[in-house]
Amino acid sequence: MSSTPTLTGADAASGASRLARAAGHLPAAPARWVRPLLVANLVGEVGIVVTGGIVRLTGSGLGCTTWPECQPGSFTPVRTPESAYHDLVEFGNRTLTGVVGVLALVSLFVVLTAWPRRRRLHAVAIGVLAGIPAQAVLGGITVLTGLNPWTVMAHFLLSMVLVALSTALVRGSRDDVSGPGEPVVHPLARRLALGTSAVGAVVLLLGTVVTGSGPHSGDAERPARTGFDPRFVSWMHADAVMLFCGLVIATLVAVRITATTDEAKRAWDRVLVVTVAQGLIGYVQYFTKLPELLVLVHMLGASLLVVSLTFGVLATQRHPV
Repeated sequence: MSSTPTLTGADAASGASRLARAAGHLPAAPARWVRPLLVANLVGEVGIVVTGGIVRLTGSGLGCTTWPECQPGSFTPVRTPESAYHDLVEFGNRTLTGVVGVLALVSLFVVLTAWPRRRRLHAVAIGVLAGIPAQAVLGGITVLTGLNPWTVMAHFLLSMVLVALSTALVRGSRDDVSGPGEPVVHPLARRLALGTSAVGAVVLLLGTVVTGSGPHSGDAERPARTGFDPRFVSWMHADAVMLFCGLVIATLVAVRITATTDEAKRAWDRVLVVTVAQGLIGYVQYFTKLPELLVLVHMLGASLLVVSLTFGVLATQRHPV
C-alpha cells in the first residue's frame, strides 16, 4: 500500500518558499475556483485512503515487488500470469499519489495568492504538500519491509493527518481574515471539544492495531501481523469507542448550550451522526467476520470522522486558521 514519490521533502520546502516570496506578484486564482479546488484536494486525500484500503483488502500490497520501481527495472507493472490483478491495483494506488501531489501544490498556490497574509493557513497548506513525499517514502518503506504492520499503521495515520489538514484548508477558505478570532463557545466547551478529538485520535490508533492484528494484511500469500490477540485489541478499541461516543454527546450538549453560531452546533451534529454510523459499521463487521466491503466502508468512515471532527473543533472558534 505505497505511493510513488512526486516531490522530495527539500523540493516541497524550497518550492513553498519560492511561492511564498512570489505570492505578492502572482495573479490570484479566480475566487469562484478557490473553494472547489481546496475541496478537490480534500476529496483526493480521502480517495487515496480508500484506494489504499482496496490494495490492502485485495492482497495487492506487494503487487509491485519493489520501490520506487514497481518491478525491478521497470516503474510500471510487468504483466505475468502470476501477477493476476495485484500489480495493477498497487500501481493504480501509486499513480493516484501524483494526482494528490498536484492537488496539494495547486492548493498551496491558491492559498498563497488568495490570502497572501494568512500565515497560519499558509503553514497548513505547506504541511499538506510536505506530507505527500513523506507518504511516498513511508509507503516505500512499507513495501521494502514486506508490509510490516507497524509501517502500514503509520502510513494510514499519516493519511489521517493529511485529511485533517486538508479539512482545515476547506474550513479556512470560508474566512478572509489575517488572524484567528475569539471562541464562539464557552471555554470549557472548547476544551471538551479538544479532548474529544484527542480521544478520537486514540480510537483511530487502536483501530489500526486491530487491523494490523486481523486477517487483512495486504499480502495474500505472506501475511505479516502484530502478534496481538485480535479479540483483545478489538475489545480495547470498542472500549475507547464507547468513551469517545460519550464525549461526543457531552461536547454536543455543551456546544448547543453555549454556542453563539449555528455553524458550531451543526458541526457537532455531524460529528455525532458520523460517530454513530461508524460505530454501527464497526460492530457489524466484527460480528460478520470482517467482510472486505464493510472493512473498506469502515476505512472511509474513519476519514469522514476525521473530517467531521476537524470541522467540529475549528467551528468552536471564529476564523480559526
